[in-house]
Amino acid sequence: MVEDIATGRAEATEASVRVDGASAAGHTPLQYNPLPVATALAAAAALAACGGGGGGGGGFALTAASGSGTQAGSLSSLASTSTGQTYVYTQAKSDDEAARFLLQAQFSASEAEIAAVRSKGYLPWLGEQVDRDATQTGWDWIASKPYNTVNVDDMIWNQLMTAPDGFRKRAALALSEIFVVSATDIGSSWPDHMMAQYWDTLVRGVTGNFRQLLEDVTLNPAMGYYLNTKGNQKENAQGRQPDENYAREVMQLMTIGLYQLNPDGTLRTGADGAPLDTYTLDDVTNLARVFTGYDLDIRTDEKSGTAGAFTPPGATYTIEGNGWTTRPMALTASRHSTLEAKFLGATVPAGTDGKAALKIALDTLFNHPNVGPFICKQLIQRLVTSNPSPDYVKRVSDVFANNGAGVRGDMKSVFAAVVLDNEARSPAGLADANFGRLREPMLRFVQWARTFGAASATGNWKIGNLSRPNDQLGQSPLRSPSVFNFFRPGYVPPSTAIASVKMVAPEFQLVNETSVGGYVNYMQSALQKTTKDVNVAYASELALVLDPGALVRRLNLLLAANQLPASTVALITSALNTPAVSATSTDAVKLNRVYAAVLMVMASPSYLIQK
Repeated sequence: MVEDIATGRAEATEASVRVDGASAAGHTPLQYNPLPVATALAAAAALAACGGGGGGGGGFALTAASGSGTQAGSLSSLASTSTGQTYVYTQAKSDDEAARFLLQAQFSASEAEIAAVRSKGYLPWLGEQVDRDATQTGWDWIASKPYNTVNVDDMIWNQLMTAPDGFRKRAALALSEIFVVSATDIGSSWPDHMMAQYWDTLVRGVTGNFRQLLEDVTLNPAMGYYLNTKGNQKENAQGRQPDENYAREVMQLMTIGLYQLNPDGTLRTGADGAPLDTYTLDDVTNLARVFTGYDLDIRTDEKSGTAGAFTPPGATYTIEGNGWTTRPMALTASRHSTLEAKFLGATVPAGTDGKAALKIALDTLFNHPNVGPFICKQLIQRLVTSNPSPDYVKRVSDVFANNGAGVRGDMKSVFAAVVLDNEARSPAGLADANFGRLREPMLRFVQWARTFGAASATGNWKIGNLSRPNDQLGQSPLRSPSVFNFFRPGYVPPSTAIASVKMVAPEFQLVNETSVGGYVNYMQSALQKTTKDVNVAYASELALVLDPGALVRRLNLLLAANQLPASTVALITSALNTPAVSATSTDAVKLNRVYAAVLMVMASPSYLIQK
């Protein structure tokens, strides 16, 4: 059953599932009674019960397709790399192919975007996306609202659901799962502004350089709070030692990983066959000295009231202005360790000032041979497939090493290489049980909002933190439960076919019986038009409501790039025929048909597994 679910073949199950009154308390019934969504929900429940999905043999039998030539655009240097010169799939030859590309490169696929991709080609379309003018930042959005009326959750949902630069925001969300800071675990007088600034830092990093991103993250106030670099001080005679938290995590999670890697992401091993460590405890202890002496850059005028000091409504106290949330942490030389620091083969000589020491450390990390394969494999996992071939990883990490113009760490070229690679674009992946990834719950939710044009009645995007698995998504952006992200990139669902073939399925770390039911029940409520703040109108769907087949065809293309198998399409279409809907039916009846169609598509295994 596990392999059936992963490949969308769940025809064996004959159970039927009601989604009328069996949802969580307070959810409005869909009034399709009973609604036979067996293929979708029973399979999803079975998936949760056995702990994961995937499996099957086979490799990556890529097939050739017509089409060649170098595409122009702002990423033209990528085309000059050995990777770019071998791109076979440069143009979408069908709406299905265009939608599939868009759903990897951003959150959603509209009919207009599908047409644009088909007309322009993949690389020129991406070039336009990376060259787009900057949109309103998360910090500016919060700052534009009255004090304490919006928070970090409102900000990030607004950014993900409405920003016109969907590629940039999608890539930034992927970075947020590597450079993790959780809004749940920081505290200050301006936590929402601080997290918004951190998000903006990641957005800038999508089209910047990895070396600059690494420095911006290191000195960001939110990271300072989260991993203890804020206020971290040098050793003293009383036995105090620098906090090692950031030094450890910046190596383990943000740059080089635990084990030495080949350029294709495979492990390097010693003579005994065991993986070779990338760093030692001494490396951590020495590197920690570099990250001392930094603290928030709160300036005197911000404290005195001449530059934004603020008295909250109804309060008798004053807090400092929030300008410091937009600035990197500042160095106090007297608190910085000037002991010699040796790590990863580099040396910071004794007496080196803090800024010079930081440069040596970050340059060392940036130039380590592990960074390309370690980071690039995770970006492939986040955007395309959980188990990329070593050749795929190497091609992208080669672009990290050199974007075609002699630049290392050019992130816009790296992201482009991830989604343009032959392995990402080949139709062979559609039939390969080992290809693809489970869509994260928050990505499904954002896709729903963008696909159907969600709008906020108040303009404040009051959706909130959706981290509870029992009656929400079990995941919420910028709310990771730990520095290790919502799931580990190497997670293997135990006792599954995936485990038996030594593959990984990272997102399945979120999957269990509770989270499967919680997702379906939450979406059942969320997709309905009610008095809540954020809703969608379904104008295009209502125009097709009298033709269930046409309605399902539209949803299949926009939500799943036409990857639902014919059996699932037939099952959903058949379910929508009862009760009958006519031109004289009430708006409520018509909307119920739309709600049911969207829910069944978004709960089906072949939608949940993105290929």
